[in-house]
Amino acid sequence: MSGAASTENMLIIGASLAGAKAAQALREDGWDGPIELVGAERDLPYERPPLSKGLLQGKEERDKVFVHESGSWYVENQVGLRLGRTATAIDRENHRVRLDDGTELPYGKLLLATGSAPRRLNVFGGDAKNLSYFRTLEDSERTKAELIPGSRLTIIGAGWIGLEVAAAAREKDVEVTVLEALEQPLLRVLGPEVGAQFAALHRAHDVDLRLGVGVDSFTLQDVDGVEQATRVRLADGTELEADHILVAVGAAPNTGLAEAAGLKVANGIVVDATLRSCDPDIFAAGDVANAWHPFYGEPIRVEHWANALNQPKVAAASMMGVTDLKYDRLPYFYTDQYDLGMEYVGHIPSSGYEQVVFRGDPASGEYMAFWLAGGAVLAGMNVNVWDVVDDVRSLILSHAVVDVARLQDPAVALADVATA
Repeated sequence: MSGAASTENMLIIGASLAGAKAAQALREDGWDGPIELVGAERDLPYERPPLSKGLLQGKEERDKVFVHESGSWYVENQVGLRLGRTATAIDRENHRVRLDDGTELPYGKLLLATGSAPRRLNVFGGDAKNLSYFRTLEDSERTKAELIPGSRLTIIGAGWIGLEVAAAAREKDVEVTVLEALEQPLLRVLGPEVGAQFAALHRAHDVDLRLGVGVDSFTLQDVDGVEQATRVRLADGTELEADHILVAVGAAPNTGLAEAAGLKVANGIVVDATLRSCDPDIFAAGDVANAWHPFYGEPIRVEHWANALNQPKVAAASMMGVTDLKYDRLPYFYTDQYDLGMEYVGHIPSSGYEQVVFRGDPASGEYMAFWLAGGAVLAGMNVNVWDVVDDVRSLILSHAVVDVARLQDPAVALADVATA
């Protein structure tokens, strides 16, 4: 693919993994016109998975999280990098974006890679300054410093972030309590059958996991003139003391900029399979994009690393005028908790699943799980079983009706589980 010489500005809002990869893809695909990348954080664009995994655990160095290891890449590739700046308005008619310092940047094509932000708890004391949230490199470094052996950490929310932080904390001998409003961890993602396996995992590592509990409020105390949350009060009146409190109740897409500009927004910025919005000159990628998926026949929004890594290639091509390249990769994510390594590929559509089939014994710590509907596999997960993701992906894409007994049998190759 080659791009014609042009003075038209490619403007990217969101100096994230998606934003940085979009700038890279534009240059690799031959775009030789101006590119500007704007980000609210002051750090160079970085990847987020290490924040709650290797970096938090002390197994990965800080300089390894950046998309490009130094700022020289942006200079060498003539990508204008504006860090510590927030976009405040899009003027679609005049093709300009206003920043918080009053600067106005022109664009020919605009990519919104504004990501998502942690959801806040709307309860009394929920705005206390010492409540921690987990999204940024700064959040990860602060949390790591707080993981002091013998200290008490209360985590509100048993999603991926909450559980990964809990695992890192327990490995440092921190006393951990996890509070979850639903009946199982990860219930909306994995369902009760597999969520129960993660509950067992954390309880086996002495996490005080409390399910089906609601947070009523925080008890505030004046500390050096600043009101700080020192206790968590549950809906049943129970109060829990904590040295540190982390709120990890999910994330919401950063759609305010798009919504104010009149773009279509519904659980993210609505885009087609080429990642183009209702405005032909504006695109979206990463956490904020609710993109039509050709395989599933419905829009999906995925808050995972693989999406932010791979969508920008399609977005960049679309910005350069390519119309036939569609984003149709199956969602993929992974997690590391204690001695558990897990990969998941696929997606449960809005119609849901009918059954979960286990391959191997979950109690052994090495197993797979498959979500089925109509006899076909919708999604698959491998736990401490490696080099099978491509086989799972092929099985999903085949739409094949499977023989459940063969699917359950680890001795049968995944390529041979379809009914005759």
